Amino acid sequence: MALHTTASPSRRDVLQQSALGFGYLALADLLRADDAPAGKQAPHFKPRAKRVIFLFMKGGPSHIDTFDPKPLLDRDDGKPFPGERPRVVFAKTGNLLKSPWKFKQYGQCGTPVSELFPNVAKCVDDICFVHSLHGTNPAHGGAALKLHTGSDNFVRPSMGAWIAYGLGAANDNLPAFVTVCPTLAHGGVNNWASAFLPASCQGVPLGNASTPVEQAKVRYIDNKRLTLSDQKKQLALLAEMNGDHLARTGPDGALEGRIDSFELAFRMQKTMPEAEDISKETDATRKLYGLDDPITAPFGRQCLLARRLAERDVRFVQVTHSDSMVQWDQHGDLRKGHSKNAREVDKPIAGLLTDLKSRGLLKDTLVLWGGEFGRTPTVEGGGNDGRDHNPEGFTVWMAGGGVKPGFRYGATDDYGWYAAENKVHIHDLHATMLALLGLDHEKLTFKHAGRDFRLTDVHGQVIKELFA
Repeated sequence: MALHTTASPSRRDVLQQSALGFGYLALADLLRADDAPAGKQAPHFKPRAKRVIFLFMKGGPSHIDTFDPKPLLDRDDGKPFPGERPRVVFAKTGNLLKSPWKFKQYGQCGTPVSELFPNVAKCVDDICFVHSLHGTNPAHGGAALKLHTGSDNFVRPSMGAWIAYGLGAANDNLPAFVTVCPTLAHGGVNNWASAFLPASCQGVPLGNASTPVEQAKVRYIDNKRLTLSDQKKQLALLAEMNGDHLARTGPDGALEGRIDSFELAFRMQKTMPEAEDISKETDATRKLYGLDDPITAPFGRQCLLARRLAERDVRFVQVTHSDSMVQWDQHGDLRKGHSKNAREVDKPIAGLLTDLKSRGLLKDTLVLWGGEFGRTPTVEGGGNDGRDHNPEGFTVWMAGGGVKPGFRYGATDDYGWYAAENKVHIHDLHATMLALLGLDHEKLTFKHAGRDFRLTDVHGQVIKELFA
């Protein structure tokens, strides 16, 4: 596996080889920040997508209650599950439980969607469903880390960080990776961290799940103590000191990553507040995202921020739906919990897809929707209103970005417990996403601790059947 490199030496490559003139070059970049070239890297092959918006439904939405109807589950409601249960389960489950919600077919493709998602249902002709995703970990922490980083038991770079590393920033004055209201639970910052990749690849958080979305902004973006001129002087001095250090010690990737972060933070002071400001959006756009309804407004604002960041060429934007530790994790109160959650996100998600399409952005923006796992077709415990965790088979969907619209791929078994047809592992999903961005998952590597690492580790197959 080869280390991912650009066609020609970058500014950082030059500085790593020689610290001569380091302070001057850094200061010159800052003084003409508005004209600074974007830190783009060349993809391995022609990309279908330029950016990703990941809509993360924390807690594990039930596939069999949303996008994967099971007629046999309706027929056999209350009976024992006839197959073999997984060797490792999260909690004790009982007999089969039919979905409380009805399904109807929508669009020219005739895709069935639950009544939980009436607005997303209108967009199915633009959506590519994957019904056979599977992982290995039935616990939230491990499963969330697996989805975000490709590993459920080690600290590894997140998929957004890998994309930032592989492609660089398309807008030199904004981060390549932004995460909107991320959860601090179940893996926390490791789900959007850069680990051993350069520090500048880490996701920049706008608030967190405990922050009201109106306050979800980059922290400390406004320096009330120092003028921009004084900050330039500070950074120039810091650059000179770091240059002296590199001249004595030689190349230092960790230090170079921190320098990149400092310089990006300086430039962001002008560009990020404008990207976060939705005050000039039209009333029609605000209504499209549900900002006129207190129930849909929080997630609608997150989705609108994602569109604003995407149109400003942020490579990877994550939007997390998580207002508590529970969220989509309905071990009990399935009817109440899933109804509440779907009501909050349905209109904003449909609004995002509609808005991206109307602006010509959907064709090169990959929208990915899903949680860390699905739910069991059996009821949890002795009640009749809850489902346990199920990583054995569940649904995610994608739209735009070069995937087949109005398409369904793979299937779970007759009751929805196991991925059964055209199985897609989390590693395969990552490999496919990278391929849509023009990145070969086997070549996108980083040497650390004596060996090459990659998002898919030593696994992963690109599912080309999903490509338009």
